[in-house]
Amino acid sequence: MTNSLKTSIDRRTVLQAAGIGAVGAGPALRALVHAQGSDAPEKKEVKIGFIPLTDCASVVMASVLGIDKKYGVSIVPTKEASWAGVRDKLVNGELDFAHVLYGLVYGVHLGIAGPKKDMAVLMGLNHNGQAITLSRKLAEKGAVDGAGLARLMAAEKREYTFAQTFPTGTHAMWLYYWLAANGIDPVRDAKVITVPPPQMVANMRVGNMDGFCVGEPWNHRAIMDGIGVTATTTQEIWRDHPEKVLGTTSEFVRRNPNTARAVTAAILEASRWIDEGLANKNRMAETIAGKAYVNTDVQGINQRILGRYQDGMGKTWDDPNHMKFFNAGAVNFPYLSDGMWFLTQHKRWGLLKEHPDYAAVARAVNRIDIYKQAAAASKTPLPKSEMRSQKLIDGVLWDGKDPARYADSFKIRA
Repeated sequence: MTNSLKTSIDRRTVLQAAGIGAVGAGPALRALVHAQGSDAPEKKEVKIGFIPLTDCASVVMASVLGIDKKYGVSIVPTKEASWAGVRDKLVNGELDFAHVLYGLVYGVHLGIAGPKKDMAVLMGLNHNGQAITLSRKLAEKGAVDGAGLARLMAAEKREYTFAQTFPTGTHAMWLYYWLAANGIDPVRDAKVITVPPPQMVANMRVGNMDGFCVGEPWNHRAIMDGIGVTATTTQEIWRDHPEKVLGTTSEFVRRNPNTARAVTAAILEASRWIDEGLANKNRMAETIAGKAYVNTDVQGINQRILGRYQDGMGKTWDDPNHMKFFNAGAVNFPYLSDGMWFLTQHKRWGLLKEHPDYAAVARAVNRIDIYKQAAAASKTPLPKSEMRSQKLIDGVLWDGKDPARYADSFKIRA
């Protein structure tokens, strides 16, 4: 008897013993096949790059809690210095996956953010939880929000400098959108520079920028250090907006589909664990605050993940739309409309010269097939649709139905 025939008979015997047919067996079939080893991860140890930010938490906790082992993989979180470094290491294969900016993945896929490489988004890692910080010097002159900033910039005819973390990334798009919603043209009225997240506070301290958009804990850190104020949170720009994703290359998924599924399932389970309660969030904050990860005070992390906000000017509030990691799976599904939105903004700001086939690009990048397998393995609910809609800060509805028209509809654009 050949090995392949024996494997086929063994597989059939297992299924028959469980009373499962080979067709339409769904999650039960996948679980049995995985248990028998024929669907085991091709690569057992995987390197996942991350930037020191609160929203790397699900990747870290999947490893720290040993959830990865349950799915047959060993996650090695790898601390990186910049998003450009993450991009380069993903493209050349030094990293297998990364905690990465949604818009970076799309930028690389289309060749507008460095070397062109076919990319894949496997899942969302978080919603919400970023912010725009203005320097305390600006706040003392009345620039404490978008309207105040616009008035000050109109009165003081000088060059204003703002920082984001990667040209096609999420923070650049939130910064541009917010400025434009307040009548400030980010291309013509300001200088915008790129600064790695952990370097934002130090650069503001020495006066290199007037404001920045970045993930936590660096906005709260600026308040703790007395050098900046929170002008807006990104959830005020777009409630439950997409943010970081689990990214990799299409080539890696093609060669290692079982590994991609296993890693996604492990991080899904870790995401659920984080969102399950206060004790888990506090343990997460204590873990990622360590030198191996974010390297900051626990207080710099745990306040805003619980929705306890302060703006640095005496205002405090509880925000129900704080950073979410799971939210019954709504955070993690790779909605096609989310990917398409970043493309519309890339076109709006001249990063893309022509309209792409928005839906086709999103379907190529967002690997809903892998996600659904991982969701079944981790018992994660699926949404009813691959699209979703939301009104943003300027009152404009995004629903993904006519992306080209949407991209061209903005008064302020490149």
